[in-house]
Amino acid sequence: MIPPYTVASILEASRIEEVVSDFVNLKRRGSNLIGLCPFHQEKTPSFTVSPSKGIFKCFGCGKAGDSARFIMEHEHYSYPEALRYLAAKYQIEIEEREQSPEELQEQNERERLFNLNSFARDYFSNSLFETQEGKAIGLGYLKERDFRETVVRKFQLGFNPDHKDAFSNHARNQGYSAEALLKTGLSVGSEDKLYDRFQGRVIFPIHNLTGKVIGFGGRILVSDKTKAKYLNSPESDIYNKSKSLYGLYFAKTAISRLDQCLLVEGYTDVISMHQAGIENVVASSGTSLTTEQIRLIRRYTNNITILYDGDKAGVNASLRGIDMILEEGMNVRVLLFPEGDDPDSFVRKHRSSEVEEFIRKESKDFISFKTGLLLEEAAGDPIRKAGLIREIVTTISLIPDPIYRTVYVKECSRMLEVAEATLMNELNKLLRSRFRKQLSPETPVLPQSQPDLQPQEVAPEQEIPTLHQERELIRLMLMFGNHEVMVPTVDEDGFPAIYRLPLAHYILDDLRNDQLTFMHPTNVKILEIYIEGHDEGVVPHEQHFVSNPEPDVALLCIDLITERYQLSQNWEKHKIFVKTATDDLKLLADSALIHFKRKMVDSSMADLFQQLKEAVDPNDQLIIQKKIKGLKVIDMKLSQKPGIVISK
Repeated sequence: MIPPYTVASILEASRIEEVVSDFVNLKRRGSNLIGLCPFHQEKTPSFTVSPSKGIFKCFGCGKAGDSARFIMEHEHYSYPEALRYLAAKYQIEIEEREQSPEELQEQNERERLFNLNSFARDYFSNSLFETQEGKAIGLGYLKERDFRETVVRKFQLGFNPDHKDAFSNHARNQGYSAEALLKTGLSVGSEDKLYDRFQGRVIFPIHNLTGKVIGFGGRILVSDKTKAKYLNSPESDIYNKSKSLYGLYFAKTAISRLDQCLLVEGYTDVISMHQAGIENVVASSGTSLTTEQIRLIRRYTNNITILYDGDKAGVNASLRGIDMILEEGMNVRVLLFPEGDDPDSFVRKHRSSEVEEFIRKESKDFISFKTGLLLEEAAGDPIRKAGLIREIVTTISLIPDPIYRTVYVKECSRMLEVAEATLMNELNKLLRSRFRKQLSPETPVLPQSQPDLQPQEVAPEQEIPTLHQERELIRLMLMFGNHEVMVPTVDEDGFPAIYRLPLAHYILDDLRNDQLTFMHPTNVKILEIYIEGHDEGVVPHEQHFVSNPEPDVALLCIDLITERYQLSQNWEKHKIFVKTATDDLKLLADSALIHFKRKMVDSSMADLFQQLKEAVDPNDQLIIQKKIKGLKVIDMKLSQKPGIVISK
C-alpha cells in the first residue's frame, strides 16, 4: 500500500514530457509537444503532450491522462505499479511493508513473470562473475569477443551453468512456481520435473522500453551440431518476438538524438557497436524484420540504416526489409559489410572513427542499393532487366508520400537509363491497382480505356461550374496538406509577424472565413473530413481517403494523387530550372483559392443575368442589377490580388 502523501509526491515530481519521451519521439509545436501515438497506428502525429497542464491527449484514438495514466496504458500496469515505476524514475522512496508469500502468489500474472525474469537475470549475472565455471567459460568467451566488463554489466549479460536443472531447482527453492518457470520458458519439461532451457550458455537478457527483462537469448559455448547455436525464450504474456527489438532500451535516447537508427542482426553486433561508442543501434534478434518492429523504431526516428552481412542471406533479408520499411513511410539506407565480415567482426578490426566513417560513406539509399544489386544479376539480359525495372517500381510504389515517389522515379530513371514517363506510367498502374483492391468487392471498377472518367461524372444531372477548382484545392490538400506555409500577420503590439500553418489548415481557414463550401457532393464529403481534422488539430493522411469506405471518395482521391505528367530532364540538362509545386505552396494555394472564388462569382453572375432576363418588375430588375454590380466589384478585387495569375 502506497501512502497518499507519497502518491502526491510522485505525481508532483513527474514531468509528463520526460515520462512520455522515454517511449515517443516528441517535437515542439508551440507550447505543446507532438509525436506519433504509441497506442494506435498512425503516420501523421495526433498525439499531444502539454507540459503546462501535465497531460497527454491523442486526438486519433482518444486516450488521455497524466503521467501515471500514460504508464498504465503503455505498459499495461496497474495504478500502484505505474506509481512505483515513476517513483523509481524520479528516485522517490516508497515506504511499503514487505509482501508475504501469500501476497506474492496473488500478484497479477504479468508482474509474477517480470519478477521471475529479474530473479533469473541476477542469477545468471552472479553465475558469470562469481562462480568458477562462469569465470572460466562464460567470461572467457566474452573476453575472446573483446567485450569489456563495463559493457557486459551494462547489457546485464550472464551465464547458466552446464547442469540440467541447477537454475530450476534454485528458483523453486526461492518460492517461484513451476507454472511460472514454464510460462517464461526459463524451464522446460513438466511441473513434476523441470530442466533448464539455457544449459551451458552465455545469457543475453532482452528488455522492454522501460528496462524490464521480458525474455532471454542464450548462446551455446561448445561445438555441438545437435544443439542450436542460439536459443531464445518462447513467447509469453510479457514477451512477443515480433514486437521486440534487442537493445532498444539502451539505444532509444541516441536514436532520438541522432535521428537515425542502425539495424543489425544479432546480440553481439549491438554490444560491439555500443562498446565502440555507436549507441543508436538495435537488432531484430535473428528473426525476420516485422512491421511491428519497424513501427517501434518509428516512434524515435524516420531514418533506418540496415547493416547486414555481405552474404546472400543478408542481401535477401535486406531486400525484404527495405520494402517493409518504405511501406511504413520511413527512409531507408543499406550497408553491406565486406565479404566474411558482420558488424561485430568489423567493429573489432577497426577503430570507432573508422567504423563511423565506413557507415557514413558506404551506406546507400535503397534505389542505388537495389538497382545496383539487381542490375549486376541482370547484366546482358534484356528480359531480366525488364523484370528488374518492374521490381524497382513496385518497391517505389510502396512509399506513401507522393513527393518522395516522384524523386525516386527520377533517380531510378537516371540509373536505369529508362524514360521517366515510362516509369511513372508503370508506377501509376501499380498504385491504381493496389488502391482499387483495397476497396470493397462491390465497388465498380472503371474501364482502362476511360482513365479520366470519375464515377460521379457519369451522366451528371447538372454541370457544376466549380468542379475543377474544387478538385484542385482537394489535390493540394491531399498532396501537400501537412507541409507548412508561412502566413504573415501582426503581433499583439501591431508589428509584422510570421506564423507557420499546415497548408490544409491554411486553405480551410480561408474558405471558412468567407463562409464558402464546395458544390459537388463527393468534394463536400472530402472537405468535411478535412474540417473535422482541422478542428482536432490534425491533417488527415492521404491513406484515410484512399481507403475510405465510400467508393466515390476513394476513387476520386486515388485519381488526384496519381501524377500523370512529369517535367522532362531536358530542362535541367540545358540549365533551365523549373519551379515545382513545393517551391511556393502558399502562392499555389492562393492562386487555387482565387480561381475557385472567381468561378463562384462567374456562376452567380450567370444566374443573376438569367434572372434579369426573366424579371418583369422594375424593382426586381434594380435589385438584381445591384447584386451584379457587387459581384463585379468582388471579381475585380480578386483579379488584382498580388502574385496571382488569373486565366479563364
